[in-house]
Amino acid sequence: MRARRNAVVGLAGFALWLLVPSVARAQQARLWRIGFLTLQERAAGSDTYFGAFVTGMRELGYVEGKNLVIDWRYAEGSFDRLNGLAGDLVAAKVDLVVAHSTQAAQAAKRATSAVPIVMVGVGDPVGAGLAASLSRPGGNVTGLSNVAVDLGAKHFELLRAALPKLARVGVLINPTHPAHPQVVKEVQTAAGKAAASVMVVEANKAANIEQAIEALARERCEALIVAPDPLFLLHRRLVADRAARSRVASMSWNRDLALAGSLMSYGQNLTEQFRRAPVYVDKILRGAKPGELPIEQPTKLELVINLKTAKAIGIAIPEALLIRADEVIR
Repeated sequence: MRARRNAVVGLAGFALWLLVPSVARAQQARLWRIGFLTLQERAAGSDTYFGAFVTGMRELGYVEGKNLVIDWRYAEGSFDRLNGLAGDLVAAKVDLVVAHSTQAAQAAKRATSAVPIVMVGVGDPVGAGLAASLSRPGGNVTGLSNVAVDLGAKHFELLRAALPKLARVGVLINPTHPAHPQVVKEVQTAAGKAAASVMVVEANKAANIEQAIEALARERCEALIVAPDPLFLLHRRLVADRAARSRVASMSWNRDLALAGSLMSYGQNLTEQFRRAPVYVDKILRGAKPGELPIEQPTKLELVINLKTAKAIGIAIPEALLIRADEVIR
C-alpha cells in the first residue's frame, strides 16, 4: 500500500513538473554568466555597491556557485583599461554585461552590439550615445540612469544657502566625461544669477585631484562642486581631505563623499541603483530585449550635511538648511 501511495505521489509530482513551462525549467537549470565592468576596485570600499547587486540577484533566484557566475572586471581607477576589460568579457562569452558609470557603459557598447548591457549610475545615456531615448533605448543598452549631471544649479543653490556671501565657486570635472560640460554650464548659469564667478579645474587621475583643489584654494574659491564621476567617488577621501585642508566647502552628488568628509551631498542613493539593476538583468535573461526596456531614473534625492566638516572649516550651517536635510552627520 505504501509503495502504491509513493508511486501515486511521484506520478503527481511528475505531472506538475510537466505543467511547468519548459522555458521556466530551463531558467532554473541554466548556469548564467554575467560580466561586471567598473572603474572601481573592491578593496576601496565599493563592496557597499557590489554587495547590493549580489543581494539583488540572490533575491531574484540567482546565486553565485549555484546558477550564476559573475566575472568581475575592475579598472582600478584607470579609464584606459576599460576597453580592454570590456573586450575580455565579450571574449568570455558572458550572457550579459553590467556596466557601472558612463565610461564603462561606453566601453562595453564599443566592445559589442550583440551582448545585452545593463548600465548603472550613468548620468546622460542619450547624450553619451548609449540610448536613442529613455523610453525606448533601442540597441543593446538599458538600465538605470541618474540625474546627477542635471544638479549643477541645485548644488550651487545649496552651497549658497550654507554660504550666503559665496562669491567664487570651483567645479572639479573629469575632461573624459561626456556630460561634464553640461554640469559646468548649469553651475555657470546659476552662479551668474547670483553675481558669483566660477573656476573650472580638471582631474582624470588621482594625482591631479590634489593639484586641482590646491589651484582653487590659491584663487580663493570658497566652495567646490564635485562633478559626478567614478574617479572622484573612488578617491572620495582624497577629495574631501584636500578640500577641508584648504577650508573649501565641498558639495557632491553622492552620499559617500559626505560620509568621507565633504560638507554636503545631494543626489540619489547609488546603493539602491545597484540593488535595482538585477531587475533589468532578470528581465533580459528571461527574454526581454534591452532596447525595449525603458531606462529608469531616480524618483528620490537626498540631502546629506556633514556638521563635523562644517565645524572643521569654520562654517555655521543655517538651521533652515539643516531642517531640509535627510541626514545630518554629527
